[in-house]
Amino acid sequence: MSPVLPAAFDLTGQVALVTGSSSERGIGFASARLLGQLGASVMVTGTTGRASERADELRAEGIAATAHIADLMDPDAARGLVAATEAAFGKVDIVVNNAGLASVNIPERPNLVTVMTDDEWALALRRNLDSAFFVTRAALPGMAERGYGRIINVGSTAGVLTAYTGDVGYHTAKAAMLGMTRSVAVDFAKDGVTINLVIPGWIATAAQYPSEVEAGNATPIGRSATAAEVAAGVAFLAAPGASYVTGTTLVIDGGNSLGG
Repeated sequence: MSPVLPAAFDLTGQVALVTGSSSERGIGFASARLLGQLGASVMVTGTTGRASERADELRAEGIAATAHIADLMDPDAARGLVAATEAAFGKVDIVVNNAGLASVNIPERPNLVTVMTDDEWALALRRNLDSAFFVTRAALPGMAERGYGRIINVGSTAGVLTAYTGDVGYHTAKAAMLGMTRSVAVDFAKDGVTINLVIPGWIATAAQYPSEVEAGNATPIGRSATAAEVAAGVAFLAAPGASYVTGTTLVIDGGNSLGG
């Protein structure tokens, strides 16, 4: 017999759309799984057929899930994703904007502003900022009409609290997500829609470089976070009980951004 969830965390009857959720070890899939375990029906998304594999895994666990493949740098694809979610489940209550690229550079291969090409700059912004904007814009009208919604943007401590060498496009895009989050929070609070920003630090995913593992080990906690630990923060902000939290940031970095 499944335990009864407190109302503050019960997502029964809600629908969650989680972008960038096709990687088995990623933050997106961990978030999709946890939201499903809390009762939500889940739309899994990605740019390849891996999204369908992840949806199959969730269904095998008893979670109502389906998948949709979309390149969210395309605004029409973002609108199509929201429409597909509404067609599958009737509505969208929760959006987790996780799609993006963890980082386009590492310290060993810096891409300084003085040599970054126009195309590289534009790609960094489209992958890490525009995709979240396009999905948010598509989902908001339905949320506002129903008087309820939760949007969680997944950013990074990079650009908001910290910086490292040679990745100006990524830092800029992730910092801009904070401004977008705050602006939408002000505009839609009275419509019952909250929007918040989760900013992870070093995370142990399949894409983590050895230098990033080292950096995680140097945090006060002494390791990188797991994707599941970030998902727990996402789930809190997606919950009914987080109704008075909007326009803010949740730092999940093991104390790495603390001074001294």
